[in-house]
Amino acid sequence: MRDAFHHNVGALRAAVQTGFAKKTFISYSVTFGDSFRQGQVVGIDPEKQQVLLSDGEELHYSHLILATGSDGPFPGKFNKVIDMESAIQSYEDMNKEVEKSQRILVVGGGSAGVEMAAEIKTEYPAKEVTLIHSKMALAEVELLPSVRQEVKEILLRKGVHLLLGERVTNLEKFTPNCFQKDTVVRTEKGTELTVDMVILCTGIKINSSAYASAFGDKMASDGALRVNQHLQLEGYENIYAIGDCADLKEPKMAYHAGLHANIVVTNIVNSLKNKRLQAYRPGSLTFLLSMGKDDGVGQINGYHVGRLVVTMAKSRDLFAYKSWKTMGQPMPN
Repeated sequence: MRDAFHHNVGALRAAVQTGFAKKTFISYSVTFGDSFRQGQVVGIDPEKQQVLLSDGEELHYSHLILATGSDGPFPGKFNKVIDMESAIQSYEDMNKEVEKSQRILVVGGGSAGVEMAAEIKTEYPAKEVTLIHSKMALAEVELLPSVRQEVKEILLRKGVHLLLGERVTNLEKFTPNCFQKDTVVRTEKGTELTVDMVILCTGIKINSSAYASAFGDKMASDGALRVNQHLQLEGYENIYAIGDCADLKEPKMAYHAGLHANIVVTNIVNSLKNKRLQAYRPGSLTFLLSMGKDDGVGQINGYHVGRLVVTMAKSRDLFAYKSWKTMGQPMPN
């Protein structure tokens, strides 16, 4: 639907660090030329092997890869259909709101919430940052307890106030991502906080609208598509699903989407050559949490890795360079 690829991994830093947003949007037409079509998919006809766009155009396919991703609150996700320049500006505008706010509340303590709080505290150590989370443990449930504990310790060390096991009750009262001085936030346990800005990092929803009418019977309860071990949509040899919209028992991460893409491309080539298809097996978890550009924690193949490894691998540029390289374009400074 949009004219640019969004390097989602860098979205939270783009919200607090001026000038970073331009590294997170990459033009599709520069990379793909005439092979890129901008449009919204409103229907899929698997019998005719056609995809219907909202402007009435019908695209024929021999093989179809569904990679519709997921939606969630800005700034972690960017889902407005606007041009690349305006998208970058949305993040630059948020920078100014963050700058004006002395007391910031981050709602949600999954990976997006903890990374958001850490990014703000790294860029603005003097600001008062509070993170509220309905559960007692932070970050993803699939992570080792020692990794989740270290996430907590890093945030405390950076000076983030943690309010765990509590839920905000009056969210509808304020506009997220905007400077609103002296906003009073209440929790179900009666805690009151006075803040200047609220940022939501409260989970994702699978983008299923493009395929819901065609493949409603192939969808899991969360809207993801059921696939076999070759990542083929149940019942179809020439339709594949990858990334967040594939129903796989693993966390929804850009890293996994890349692994899925490699398998699917190999399988399309192999199917044309009558060779055996490759199976995708969710491996032992690799998950790196960037806690600002100078810190991080995670696990690789089931082992806890600390600050040095994560900072070198991810935190410094959040893999932005890798996305530009994949898209065959030079990254802006």
